[in-house]
Amino acid sequence: MRAWHFVGTHKPFERVDIEEPTAGPGKVVVDVKAAGLCHSDVGILEDEKWLATMKELPVVPGHETAGVISEVGEGVTDWKVGDKVAVTPMVELMGYMVNGAWEDRAEVDAEALIRIPEGVSFAQAAAATDAGMTSVGALTTAGVEAGMKVGIIGFGGLGQIGARVAHLRGAEVYVAEINEAAWDRAKEAGAKKVAASILDFQEDELDVIIDYAGFGVTTADAITAVKMSGGGRVVQVGMGKLEATIDTYTMIIGRKELVGSQGGSKQDIEETMKYMASGDLTPLITEIDFEEIGDGIQQLIDGTAQGRLVAKVAD
Repeated sequence: MRAWHFVGTHKPFERVDIEEPTAGPGKVVVDVKAAGLCHSDVGILEDEKWLATMKELPVVPGHETAGVISEVGEGVTDWKVGDKVAVTPMVELMGYMVNGAWEDRAEVDAEALIRIPEGVSFAQAAAATDAGMTSVGALTTAGVEAGMKVGIIGFGGLGQIGARVAHLRGAEVYVAEINEAAWDRAKEAGAKKVAASILDFQEDELDVIIDYAGFGVTTADAITAVKMSGGGRVVQVGMGKLEATIDTYTMIIGRKELVGSQGGSKQDIEETMKYMASGDLTPLITEIDFEEIGDGIQQLIDGTAQGRLVAKVAD
């Protein structure tokens, strides 16, 4: 069957043919319909630190998975062939510790399965499993609730979901996005103000800032921009770069807090898909063909990708 392999840092992904999986005990096989692409997939190509998250190479990347169960393993009783499912990547670290979604069929732990509700497409469900989970999980980490002033850095695959769900929760949302072409979409999602830099909101006394970009300077700017009156929190999600130089004086004097947020829960994915099913959340998703995954990664590297990239694996 078709697949893509990660073979090592600073080496391109390889399009390969591998053996089809079978469902072991407690597992199912999912015929993959849609598989997302993420900036983390760029990260594993560029930074050796990601190798610590991997058991062995080569590995099939892709941690955003949606499809249909085609085989059920021994001991699995809650799922059957034909069920439409999304997969949380957090149970087995799909795409890192075990093969991920960039393949025609994937063996998946039954504990990782989430039922796709009516009205949610496979592409949306795939995006919900990481872009949605990670975005909403960060809102949970940040304690976002009605009435709060929330800064969002980056209005890409993650930030567009985080900003919208924060608005749906009743927060006052401020979006920092360097790509002005995305500003109108940010306002449509409910942003009160949009600017190129989070520093432009320094006078707005933001209760929390969530950095979905993570390019070093964005983290530093968030520490500077979050409110000085004590209790201001920066939640770091994006891993565009794995280092940042921050102003510790500002953080200490302002009693500000910097917290990392990784992934999220099944409940975060279910919340994302609930909003998708109702039509309240319609993130921009650009669908590409399975064979175009390499080109899609280059779009992420070049910064030309529109919204979340999702590969169509099968009809």
